[in-house]
Amino acid sequence: MFTAEAARLLIADDDPDLLAAYGLFFYDYGFDIRIAVNGADALAEYCAWHPAVVLLDIEMPRLDGRAVAREIRGVRATPAPLLVALTGLATPSERAESMRSGFDYYFVKPVLMPVVLAAINLGIAPR
Repeated sequence: MFTAEAARLLIADDDPDLLAAYGLFFYDYGFDIRIAVNGADALAEYCAWHPAVVLLDIEMPRLDGRAVAREIRGVRATPAPLLVALTGLATPSERAESMRSGFDYYFVKPVLMPVVLAAINLGIAPR
């Protein structure tokens, strides 16, 4: 899918099984993957690596996904990373709060990963 340099993708989730599944799925599609098991580690990894895409669970220990998104948006990186929420939080108010935190996309688990992949490809496509 990515013929030049593989797009960098940071995935953060405190569920090790989901983290492994997400990593394998996106690796198979040519992404350069790094993972984090909590929000604080995700933020540190983002600052050190500057991936093009950050996939975040919302409810994580040490720092929740919304706080990570706000911190990443505060960095004002150019180009700005694509922020994708993958969460079990399904209410409209939780979605709205997350979008205000800086997410570009919001998906409620369980989600079909090809749908997430399509959103990411759309979000990082050259314009």
